[in-house]
Amino acid sequence: MSPAPGVSTAAPSPAPTPAQAPTPGQAPQSRPGAGHVRREIPRVLSIAGSDPSGGAGIQADLKSIAAFGGYGMAAITALTAQNTRGVRAVHVPPAAFLAEQLEAISDDITIDAVKIGMLGDAEVIAVVRGWLEKVRPAVVVLDPVMVATSGDRLLKESAEDALGELLQLADLITPNLVELALLLGEPQAQDWEEALGQGRRLSAATGATI
Repeated sequence: MSPAPGVSTAAPSPAPTPAQAPTPGQAPQSRPGAGHVRREIPRVLSIAGSDPSGGAGIQADLKSIAAFGGYGMAAITALTAQNTRGVRAVHVPPAAFLAEQLEAISDDITIDAVKIGMLGDAEVIAVVRGWLEKVRPAVVVLDPVMVATSGDRLLKESAEDALGELLQLADLITPNLVELALLLGEPQAQDWEEALGQGRRLSAATGATI
């Protein structure tokens, strides 16, 4: 039987699918439109704590990565119970479990950049440092989460020296004013000029952009 006028007999094209996780050994890519060149999507790993309210931690990182067209991944260092009012509780899982997360990702997917947030204690920092020295992504951004905006302590004081050593592996460090002072062992800056001075001193000590 002949097809009706205007009816195609060709098999229908598959519906377009959203961006998917890369298969082993394959880089995620954007779907090209007419006249556009196919490009790779940056693969960014967030190593940080979980914020159930979605305002910080891996939840905020993944939103930001997606908003800028990246493919976000996450390795969770700590579980928190917090909201916009403050931190109620913090649970840091065994560091060995974090190591398993990191190895599972890097064994399968090439990582273009890493963003590090809350680490919690010295044992977790040691795992992250060892992994970074092994994998060494092209870009490492370190947010030295020590004190939450609400004032709650998020890093054990006994881990401050270990965090200081981790700074040497970062390309960009993003402390708030309280954290900047703690990292330098100085009083908190009281004005813009003092803050800039502290930023320059930390940059000189670490070789990173502050």
